[in-house]
Amino acid sequence: MHCRHCRTLLSQAFIDLVNQPPSNAFLTAAQLDEPEIFYPLKLFTCPCCFLVQVDEYKKSQEIFSRDYVYFSSYSRSWVEHAERYVDMAVERFGLGGNSLVMEIASNDGYLLQFLVQRGIPCLGIEPSTATADAARSRGVESVTEFFSTALAERLRSQGCRPDLIVGNNVLAHVPDINDFLAGMRLLLKPDGIITLEFPHLMRMVEGNQFDTIYHEHFSYLSLGTVRTILASQGLRLFDVEQLSTHGGSLRVYACHAEDAARSASPAVDALLAVEEGRGMRTMAYYEGFQRSAEAVKADLLTFLIEQKRAGRLVAAYGAAAKGNTLLNYCGVKTDLVAFCADASPHKQGLFMPGSHIPVLPPEAVAERKPDVLLILPWNIKGEIMEQLAEVREWGGCFALAIPRLELLSPVGPGRRGTC
Repeated sequence: MHCRHCRTLLSQAFIDLVNQPPSNAFLTAAQLDEPEIFYPLKLFTCPCCFLVQVDEYKKSQEIFSRDYVYFSSYSRSWVEHAERYVDMAVERFGLGGNSLVMEIASNDGYLLQFLVQRGIPCLGIEPSTATADAARSRGVESVTEFFSTALAERLRSQGCRPDLIVGNNVLAHVPDINDFLAGMRLLLKPDGIITLEFPHLMRMVEGNQFDTIYHEHFSYLSLGTVRTILASQGLRLFDVEQLSTHGGSLRVYACHAEDAARSASPAVDALLAVEEGRGMRTMAYYEGFQRSAEAVKADLLTFLIEQKRAGRLVAAYGAAAKGNTLLNYCGVKTDLVAFCADASPHKQGLFMPGSHIPVLPPEAVAERKPDVLLILPWNIKGEIMEQLAEVREWGGCFALAIPRLELLSPVGPGRRGTC
């Protein structure tokens, strides 16, 4: 395998989560009796640009198909995050009726809907047909294709030159990261802005967030590496924000390399210095992650087996991709976790890949009253615990596995409980 950015031959493994099914390949009842395909989930670190990456074992065209089940709008906190972003962008960049905003991987219109409401022209690029259709129902014009330089050239020939290009949690999903950013540069107005949000590799390592690794995420990114890749494609990073989303993300701001009107924020050099101080420009930093994941696996399995022997019912909440990575790496099946509740009707009635745990509506929690509710999307644990506060009525408790096994009372994330 060669680095997808600089083409260096890769040999040092970052972590090996063994073979797993694609994280969003949910199954119907009929498919449970059919063979299920598992792919290697092994990451490598590039010794030159320090891009952490997985090979494209499953092609992106297969992952983001019509049956893709992730709809952004079913997370209240994520929609609120998107609305705050739109408020900021409109004010900071002076967006109005003569502007054009384009979002790549616009999903179901969770963000662009707020621009539609303001009367600001926008365009979504979304390869999944089902989510693009949902966006159109919100009034968001959408192109159902993967973004590339070829699409950028076609859109530019039609007069499309965005003032702002948004890419939230898409950079990590791109198999050809150089072509992706080259297309952005080609399409962007000379004085335009690009903002990209992605999970920060430093937070993933230091928070033991190995469950955020799955086949959809081809790359795992630090600020230093992103700056290098942007520069290679004629783009200049001029600002950065640290966000709490997805366990710790970055929002970077970029413009054309020759755009001298935008001065660099001190925040860029400050965060680069933090990464340097942590050792992220050395291969030693990327060692030891495997051992951290193995410790979580041992603790979670021990806990679930103890609950099983004590006759307690364990369920999960949030059929998120990260949950599928965790459960499959740990080898958890329905004998240890009876069901998983999820708010998305697109997942309800299906079965989680690999583990074959049934996905039920949230009402199943109150109906079946589990003793332990394992929160899989730990990044929104507060939202989940607030929505399911009735767990206290039957003496149940919440559990987290990441970054370490922890039991939480249903009255708030700061109080420990017992099962």
